Amino acid sequence: MRYVAVIGLGNFGGTVARELTDKGAKVIAIDKDRERVEAIKESVSYAVALDSIDAAALKSVGIQDVDIAVVCIGDDIEANLLSTLLLKKMGVKKIWARAISPLQQEILKTLEVDEIVSLEEEMGRIVARSLVSPSIKKHIPLSSEHSIVEIVIPKELVGKTIREAKPREKYHIDIAALKRKTPHIDSRGERILKETIEVPPSPDAPLEETDVLLVVGTDENIRKFTER
Repeated sequence: MRYVAVIGLGNFGGTVARELTDKGAKVIAIDKDRERVEAIKESVSYAVALDSIDAAALKSVGIQDVDIAVVCIGDDIEANLLSTLLLKKMGVKKIWARAISPLQQEILKTLEVDEIVSLEEEMGRIVARSLVSPSIKKHIPLSSEHSIVEIVIPKELVGKTIREAKPREKYHIDIAALKRKTPHIDSRGERILKETIEVPPSPDAPLEETDVLLVVGTDENIRKFTER
């Protein structure tokens, strides 16, 4: 079981803390705002109201023993940076920190945190990709040039098979999975569409109009595939 500290319980931090708990992590949730702490205390292992730039207060809750600390403070850049620096000095094993500006990202890089989370920047990329390539439903960056994306089946591929589409030969991408809605009868006897996932997908089954492909490759090759 991973032991994680989440510092800053706004919308982002609160969601991170709850999701981690749901996934089986032991979470200590920290914020100086008592109302935020009260709102989340039933959803995490332990919640405490303290100032994250107070070394003594952090030590009192054993922050140095966590496997990873996630600094989710967004509005107060100074508190974000000072909290991160303090965690580094206290020897926390791994630190992720949120950044809301390019300058803050640069400062966090000099602090040598393990991961920088830039929600605003990433959301901008997602919106831009969605506008340029409407067929892309979800996007997960793997590096500065590689991604995993969910793509609605291009019209010209409906009825064809993956083998016939030749995604690897023509576009140098891999189709890792296929989401498909298939008819089922529920417990009340009503006909519903249930989503199933094929991993890996059959190379010889005809693709359907409502299918969604999970594609892995470079951003450039994925763009070429979606704009074919």
